[in-house]
Amino acid sequence: MKGRLLGDRYEIVEKIGGGGMALVYKAKCKLLNRYVAIKVLRTEFINNEEFINKFRRESQAAASLSHPNIVNIYDVGVEGDIYYIVMEYVKGKTLKELIREKGRLSYEETIDIAIQIARALSHAHKNHIVHRDIKPHNILVSDDGRIKVTDFGIAKAATTSTVTNTSNVIGSVHYFSPEQARGGYTNEKSDIYSLGIVMYEMVTGRVPFEGDSPISVAIKHIQEDIVTPRQFVKTIPESLEKIILKCVEKDQSLRYDSAEELLKDLEKAKELKDGSYVEINNYDDSPTRVIPAIKDDMLMNKKSNNKNKKDKKNKSNKVITISAILLALVLTSALAVGFLYIKDYLFVKEVEVPLIVGLHEDVAKQKIESLGLRFVVKKRVYSKDYKEGYIISQDIDPEDKVKVGYPIEVVVSKGEKLVKVPDLLNKYSSDIEVALSRVGLEQGKIVHQFSDIYPEGIIISQEPEPLSMVPEGTKVNFVISQGPKINYVIMPNLIGLNLENAKKEIISNGFVLGEVKYEPNNDVPKNLVTWQSYPAGAEVEENTTIDLIVSSGPSTENADGQNDSNLTENNNNKKKEEQAAQSEQDSVQEQEKVLQLIIPLPQDREKVEVKIYKIQGQSKEIIYNKVHETKEERISVTISGKGEVKYEIYYDGEFYEQKDINF
Repeated sequence: MKGRLLGDRYEIVEKIGGGGMALVYKAKCKLLNRYVAIKVLRTEFINNEEFINKFRRESQAAASLSHPNIVNIYDVGVEGDIYYIVMEYVKGKTLKELIREKGRLSYEETIDIAIQIARALSHAHKNHIVHRDIKPHNILVSDDGRIKVTDFGIAKAATTSTVTNTSNVIGSVHYFSPEQARGGYTNEKSDIYSLGIVMYEMVTGRVPFEGDSPISVAIKHIQEDIVTPRQFVKTIPESLEKIILKCVEKDQSLRYDSAEELLKDLEKAKELKDGSYVEINNYDDSPTRVIPAIKDDMLMNKKSNNKNKKDKKNKSNKVITISAILLALVLTSALAVGFLYIKDYLFVKEVEVPLIVGLHEDVAKQKIESLGLRFVVKKRVYSKDYKEGYIISQDIDPEDKVKVGYPIEVVVSKGEKLVKVPDLLNKYSSDIEVALSRVGLEQGKIVHQFSDIYPEGIIISQEPEPLSMVPEGTKVNFVISQGPKINYVIMPNLIGLNLENAKKEIISNGFVLGEVKYEPNNDVPKNLVTWQSYPAGAEVEENTTIDLIVSSGPSTENADGQNDSNLTENNNNKKKEEQAAQSEQDSVQEQEKVLQLIIPLPQDREKVEVKIYKIQGQSKEIIYNKVHETKEERISVTISGKGEVKYEIYYDGEFYEQKDINF
């Protein structure tokens, strides 16, 4: 089937499942460009004309259903000997798979899933469609947790001739109602029984009846009592157990009258666990009585008495007959007259329930009571969508008809839930996530800012203000310290300055005077700077300590009487060495290599300022500073140097990466 096109529209992608009567495929709708699920009838059914006709009718009826908890049927078609139904594709798993994964579901999960299934059944039953094959395999759980009931109408099309055709169909016997097992009349209450079995399996992790064969299981549904769920799981609330046991009553008349009635008890079970509100019906035909033993003398006395009574009876029969006729006439006349007076009390008027969702409680109450109905507030809950005092939901759908005096239960909004914003000022930014999640708030925008007061990573400010009351889910914005801002200053030339002026230059440029050493120097006058720890023109971090070497004048050897010729010779030799060193340095500079540095540009913004620092030894200088449009994707920067050189790259003032180049 893979790759086949059905109806010139649905292209089969892959097989995703199958059952006793059909195979299920994932397909792509070429017209609407969406994925759908296609159920294709198995070949063994295509020659059963009765089944085909029922299959068509029921599939079309199921297509008329539209409910958030029912898988939508989009199309029904036939192509050659292929009968197919096109349905909504639900990404997720079956309820059966979920039970197998977890072993059993919690009380809360069971109630939530059962409510959604009951809503689907209620909608179907109102449209006169009975599922007849409710089981975990036919209940889908989407990835977002929504329950979807599938296979509506398919089970109803199956006649008794199809029940034993495949093991898959017989597998449903674990969820059959007793009347289905007997082949008797089935109705909406059969679905309620099956839902009760599904709830039993969800909350206990097992089905109530097992057997060596499907027939033995079916017999147990008819004859045997169910072991109560709490015998397996003692923590199951009494309310849920009572609901399940009422659903699986073998006598249809003792079950819930409708899925709507079941739904009301399930809703109550979310809040009340004692189960006192679940009405268990139990009808006895007649009580057992104790009577005395019958003896022979009692029988003889009875015969003689009967003979005497027979003569009297014949005489009185005529009188009784005439009296009865007269009495009947009197009673009939009295009833006729009485009916005229009390008919208004016997027949209660029905009214249509209005839509009150979205109205204020006072307005809704007035509207309901004006129709003669009772207005009942079931509960009040927090809501983001409705202001305080407005109706969120009503238990009876608008346009449904109920009798005058019927209670309309509503849920009223308490408005948005307000929570207190935690005080995170002067705390570390690592505390944000835990503190916000604890009260139901979310992290908003984070801004980093330089600060001379707050250490790096400390929260400087937050908005909304600490301890203020805000709606749950509000985003809180923070400003976080980056620590003191690092400034770089161009190093001035201090060589040749006297110590006092050198000190002024150092301090005025934001540096700190470090160690000052005096060394003899025959070429530089006393008290003049001969060396500085950072070369002139280099970019040096503010507040860096600058060390100096200052001339202490000519060496003491010259002062001890060294002859002028030796001094002159020494000076000449030193000058030659300096000239040679300078010449060598010039030669090295001429040998510097030139390379191209390829830098990718960030794609999360339209423009970016690119700044490149060259770091060699104690020197750091800017060699590139330019704004680029990021659509260039990458730039090429010419660099030159000798030996090992480091290059730091910054985007909009933020460090990006460091490249180590060995020229």
